[in-house]
Amino acid sequence: MNSISTKNAVVHFNASVYTELNNYIITKNPSKIFILVDTNTHDLCLPQFLERLESGDIIVEVMEMPNGEDHKTIDICMGVWEALSEYNADRKSLLINLGGGVVTDLGGFVASTYMRGIAYINIPTSLLAMVDASVGGKTGVDLGALKNQVGVINEGEMVGVDTSFLNTLPQNEMVSGFAEMLKHGLIYDKDYWHTLTHLENLDISDLDKLIYDSVIIKNKVVTDDPTEQGLRKILNFGHTLGHAIESYFLENADKTPLLHGEAIAIGMLMEAFISNKTCDLGIEELNVISEGILKTFAKVDINKQDQELIINLLKHDKKNSHGIVKFVLLDAIGKPKIDCVVSNELILEAFDFYAAL
Repeated sequence: MNSISTKNAVVHFNASVYTELNNYIITKNPSKIFILVDTNTHDLCLPQFLERLESGDIIVEVMEMPNGEDHKTIDICMGVWEALSEYNADRKSLLINLGGGVVTDLGGFVASTYMRGIAYINIPTSLLAMVDASVGGKTGVDLGALKNQVGVINEGEMVGVDTSFLNTLPQNEMVSGFAEMLKHGLIYDKDYWHTLTHLENLDISDLDKLIYDSVIIKNKVVTDDPTEQGLRKILNFGHTLGHAIESYFLENADKTPLLHGEAIAIGMLMEAFISNKTCDLGIEELNVISEGILKTFAKVDINKQDQELIINLLKHDKKNSHGIVKFVLLDAIGKPKIDCVVSNELILEAFDFYAAL
């Protein structure tokens, strides 16, 4: 697969990842190399990565953080910043983020702010990070249970997508990443959506091409609108309600936390319903979307009390302006519509729609 040029970086795939990474190290000659991993990627991915990393005489230090969305916090950033300082990282140091979306988001933020910015490279190891966090330079951490409230947009030096790391993932993490791929089809390419929802016609060898196609779609959107002033907003389809649902389940001890993709799948179903009620999305396409998503994602119980509290979380959504919640909806599969205002009454109807599926 050919590498994909983004606005300020390049996404490399499989064998070329290590060729390009090692060439970068030879050319740039960083003062030190730091590798950020979590407890999972430390054991499952780091040994394989180190075997192929050619650092020469450059000192390599590994920093480990706990795994999981609940550790995507400023407190963890403090620990990483302090570790960089203790290991005498300077402005010519390189930070390599080896992990899923939590590691790449947090690591990118740490690199972008340490000494006002050092170079970083993302090596995503989860499907979600490969197709979503890999492109666009969005970095950041959560503020309590509120998703990605603190961060910057700053692309790394490169992204390396080695799909062999997917062999380390449990099934639910693969499914979680698949939600973002479905989203790419819904907002950009009806044929891609159709392919993803008919995977019985494909085999595992097709996965690399599907990942590549998702990166192509995200890159086209991000290149046209790097700072999310217009077109890039379409990437938030399913995320207005999805993030609120994810945050609610994360912060409530009596709830089982949802993976990102599990929450986004619910958000896409509900926002497709709202699209049918307020935009041009027809009932037939709404049914196609519902069937396509429910092929992969099981229903989650959200009771009436949960619904009101989830709606209260919408006021923290980053797409809001002047206190108004803005949604991305669909006029059709592949035809998104941004900056849509939706009443709380219609959101409650969407919860009823989801419950009845």
